[in-house]
Amino acid sequence: MSGMSRRGQVFDNPVTGERAVVLTDPAEHPDRVLVSHLFVKPGGRVAAEHFHPTLTERFHILRGQVGFLIDGQERVLGPGESASIPVGARHDWWQVGEEEAQAVVEVDPGDRFIEMVGTIFGLARDGKTNSQGLPGPLQLAVSAGAYRDVIVFTSPPPPVQRAVFAILGPLGRALGRRSFYPDYLSSPETVDPAPEALALLTNDGRLAALT
Repeated sequence: MSGMSRRGQVFDNPVTGERAVVLTDPAEHPDRVLVSHLFVKPGGRVAAEHFHPTLTERFHILRGQVGFLIDGQERVLGPGESASIPVGARHDWWQVGEEEAQAVVEVDPGDRFIEMVGTIFGLARDGKTNSQGLPGPLQLAVSAGAYRDVIVFTSPPPPVQRAVFAILGPLGRALGRRSFYPDYLSSPETVDPAPEALALLTNDGRLAALT
């Protein structure tokens, strides 16, 4: 998909129940911002608690409910409510109730984030993750090691992960694992973004200020 806009591109994860439609392509944004329209099926959730060492996330709920755990503080948000996750904040989130949840999510910067998450989603579609949506140890060591500036899972503790990845990473690469797979970032599925999601974007392609 080189040279083409990702706007409207769909990333689907059948294991975690997430489906994201790209609204702002970080390759086209001067600040490399990614904004997506996220759909989460009942029972869906992000793969595991984590933090982002170099980026921020903002969520604005459109429909349904989403539970958040941010630095030990838990709350449930509904339509019209927002959450901001600063650099380094430990967080987890999950869909709540019987109705599909929808949110507009901004990741700043999002260029490497879309590579990492797109790879994990692709592995899930190919049946190469566990029931949480995490890749096997060798693949995780290669990908998480290469993208440790983007996302760090909180369990096991990061120092333990670094020690284990230092051993498994070279082995994984020797066995053909790659940090990301371009084919997973070239989904043939594209849709017209929903007007209600686009309405939340500013003129410069960001999520409007949180309320």
